[in-house]
Amino acid sequence: MRVIIGEDEVLLREGLRHLLTDGGFEVVAVAGDAESLLREVALLHPDLVITDIRMPPTHTDEGLIAALRIRESDPAIPVVVLSQYVQRRYATELFDQNIGGFGYLLKQRIADVKTFTADLRRVAAGGTALDPEVVSVLVTRASRASGAVGSLTPRQLEVLSLMAEGRSNARIASQLFLTEKAVVQHTSNIYTALGLPPDADDHRRVLAVIRFLASVADEDR
Repeated sequence: MRVIIGEDEVLLREGLRHLLTDGGFEVVAVAGDAESLLREVALLHPDLVITDIRMPPTHTDEGLIAALRIRESDPAIPVVVLSQYVQRRYATELFDQNIGGFGYLLKQRIADVKTFTADLRRVAAGGTALDPEVVSVLVTRASRASGAVGSLTPRQLEVLSLMAEGRSNARIASQLFLTEKAVVQHTSNIYTALGLPPDADDHRRVLAVIRFLASVADEDR
């Protein structure tokens, strides 16, 4: 898998490069600022882009803006953004094109290499990966939302939040002390509540997460 990294801190950038290389990824380019990142992506068309949100020159949201521009110009390129802090706005802006292939993770998750690389592979395959701390903030908002997401039961919101993190039915069942059959029933009820017709399950999982995020965004507008 060909990856481009956007990160201005040299130690973290090189650490990511080595971590990914050891994990079987091919790092085809690295960039220290958003403009360089955009140029490398346009030139190399990678399978995955990983970028810090805060990039030079202002160290505010240049990386996020670059991620959004990448998605606009080529929605087929999956993007994972890394942040040091939880910002709900970043998550809700990323999903606006109503497609999968995006992730928002806190930098502290990199230390769990196995989970981090699994999240990257899932995003590259068209799925989603949202940091548990981000999801926690979003669930609190979604529980007060109107519409379909607001009508979900507390247990269905728990299942949907773990789906947003990208967890499998088996992982959800283990974490919530449920059977996999019960998780399948909950996900089926979530799909029905959100008006998602029968389709490939992975696709509906992405759409369910997008509806979940959309409900939070709608509350903010």
